[in-house]
This record gives sequence, structure tokens and C-alpha cells, in this order.
Amino acid sequence: MYKKILVPLDGSKLAECVLPHVEDIAKGCNAETVVLIRVVETLYIPITAGEGYMLSTRDLQRIEEESKTEAARYLDELAGRLKYGNVNIKTEVIVGKPAEIISDYAAGNGVELIAIATHGRSGVSRWVWGSVTDKVLRSSHVPILVVRVPGSRPGE
Repeated sequence: MYKKILVPLDGSKLAECVLPHVEDIAKGCNAETVVLIRVVETLYIPITAGEGYMLSTRDLQRIEEESKTEAARYLDELAGRLKYGNVNIKTEVIVGKPAEIISDYAAGNGVELIAIATHGRSGVSRWVWGSVTDKVLRSSHVPILVVRVPGSRPGE
């Protein structure tokens, strides 16, 4: 049923709680591909880091490249640990706004299921940080499996 599954990860152990579910679905559906994706958020200029100091465009590009390299290293290491039988595990690092990138990637790359963890933020932290999961739910036309992180309580 699901031949290509997209798994957005933010680099946290909490986000990885979705992986056992993905493994079961991938094996049960004889999935062909699982794509682990990490979105590196775009840095906007100018960024002031204290009195009289501003990051240059070159500094921003260097930071973005370092973030992309670290994200790729994380995904490659994680992919190397996953054992999903004959399922092809791919990794992608993309720069942009996470919810938009996830939805656009799914729509443009034949993804049949998005499997994503939610950190379960509520109240002020949710208002301040927003919820990538909520935004993906609202913008994607692909079925989505949402897994709450361990220890979250109803209403959070």
C-alpha cells in the first residue's frame, strides 16, 4: 500500500520515536523506499549577535553549510543503523521552512505516507515555536501518521 514513506526528523531523539512505527509499516506494506529528511532552516540577514556585531552574508553561508553537513552526517549515521529488510533507505537534507519543504517534497516526489513525531508542545511554547506537524497536517495532501513522543500526556 505504501511504497514510499517520508520521515521528517529534526535531529532529536524524540523525533526518532517514529522509527519503530515506520519499520513495521515499511515491512508490512513491502515498501520500496523510506526517505529520511532533515530540513535546515534558512538563516535570514541581518542577524545581530550583540552590540555592534552583525553576521555577514559569508558568515551566514558558512553557518548554513555547516548545518547541512551536520544534518547529512546525522541522517547517514541513522540510516546506517536502520535494518528495514529490503527497503531502500535514502536521506535528504534541504534548506528552507520545515513544514513547507516537507509538504512540497511529499507532493513532488511520489511519497505515499508521511510519518512524523510530534513533540506535544502546548500553550505558550506552541504559540512561540509553532508546530511543524500541525502545519504539515494542514498543507499536505498525503496521508500522515503522527506519533506522539513518549511521556506526552493528553491535552499537551
